[in-house]
Amino acid sequence: MLGYVIGVFAVAGMIKGTIGLGLPAVSMGLLSLVISPFQAATLLIIPSMVTNFWQLFAEGHVVRLIRRFWPMLVGIVTGTIWSIFPTLGETDTAFHSEILLGAMLVLYGLYGLCAKNMPNLAPYEKWLSPAIGYLGGALTVATGVVVIPVVPYLQSLQLKKDDLVQSLGLAFTVSTLCLAIFLHQNPVDNTPIDYTLSMIALIPALIGMWLGTKIRYQISEQKFRKVFFIGLVLFGSYMMLHQLGWL
Repeated sequence: MLGYVIGVFAVAGMIKGTIGLGLPAVSMGLLSLVISPFQAATLLIIPSMVTNFWQLFAEGHVVRLIRRFWPMLVGIVTGTIWSIFPTLGETDTAFHSEILLGAMLVLYGLYGLCAKNMPNLAPYEKWLSPAIGYLGGALTVATGVVVIPVVPYLQSLQLKKDDLVQSLGLAFTVSTLCLAIFLHQNPVDNTPIDYTLSMIALIPALIGMWLGTKIRYQISEQKFRKVFFIGLVLFGSYMMLHQLGWL
């Protein structure tokens, strides 16, 4: 089990280091094949928090981004408290959480393949941010992954590269904090969070991120992104079909 966890986070960290995204999605998808989504989410806490902080504070302007995106952040917090989806803490809904996670991976992959065609939603930011944040928070406590709709929404605002990376880091950081609190307050069968294993998982995640940055300069990032997102579509489809008993 330990070897599998180390391998998963090394791969997920490498993908995040290469394209800036993917650590929670890949980790949750692979870990959920052998453990419950709740257990998988608990292992994500420390690796996600550290890598998200790294991403958020790599550049300046954090306060400016908080002032701009505070409605979305409030929405994220609200969504984690009052989720409209079955959550990871509900043992009788684990099946539905895994189906939802598979669907999230498929949507994430399809989004990545079609991202260039995203509309410019900047004129509607004032009204969309709270709703997008709420859905992002609700889906985070349901699947352990903050992807849809936060990532495509932020990328549709036509932000500069550095602002986009930091705004994603900001959303990921708040979502991870909310998820950590949620998991702590809603344990499954009174199972404690394994912070030791989560800390161990941080090491391969950081090594993977370092390797990912090296890979980024050796191959075409566009080609890697295409293969990665196609893989997510296939993997997410497999998870859904498997849970439905069709495979």
